[in-house]
Amino acid sequence: MSQETRSVALSLRGVRLRWPGAGSDVFHIPHLEVALGERVFLRGESGCGKSSLLSLLSGVALPSAGRVHCLGQDWQALSAAQRDRFRADHLGYLFQQFNLLPYLSVLDNVLLPCRLSPSRARRAGRDAQQQRVAAEGLLAALQMAPELWGREAVSLSVGQQQRVAAARALIGQPEVVLADEPTSALDEQRRDAFMGLLMQVCQQAGSAVLFVSHDRHLARHFDRVLEWPQLQAPTEGVEVDSCA
Repeated sequence: MSQETRSVALSLRGVRLRWPGAGSDVFHIPHLEVALGERVFLRGESGCGKSSLLSLLSGVALPSAGRVHCLGQDWQALSAAQRDRFRADHLGYLFQQFNLLPYLSVLDNVLLPCRLSPSRARRAGRDAQQQRVAAEGLLAALQMAPELWGREAVSLSVGQQQRVAAARALIGQPEVVLADEPTSALDEQRRDAFMGLLMQVCQQAGSAVLFVSHDRHLARHFDRVLEWPQLQAPTEGVEVDSCA
């Protein structure tokens, strides 16, 4: 793999997504690249396809046509198990629905990537104690009080769960961070604290960030701002993705 290829964190070329049995594409994106270390904000209205795009970029789903690469790796060249391993090692994903394990503690949820990926664990700390300290540092920076760290995730408020999910995505310095409307349940103060931590952690790690949201006020934090229509090829009859 060439250094030039490795410096591109995310790449899409000629990508189409069409649901089985549908008569038209959800979207058609001719080209998109995000460099390592670059912070990109993609703004689009609800239902435009943002969440489905992140699913393709993370290898959770595969395109109907075209190629998607992450850190030079073609997702379609990997088996499902290999995609899971690559994702665990290299990606931090802030899900719109959080996807916390409800009966694990806050700390155990944050540390989960270290359990699943030896490389993420090494980047978080040389042993379990250092990894725990790293998790606690992220939670503290996101204004999660220490008395909450031992509680089960199911007992938290929506805003608290969102912050735990953010800490989980950031632990172990993933090379790529994908964020799907991650500030929607936060008040203005906590939103600003979250954005500050996200940018700080990703800058220190040299991570690429692709952050999707409908909230144009967040754009000021990013190196590059894209509007959803800018990505699209001229297409008639494009369906709306109700899951975005």
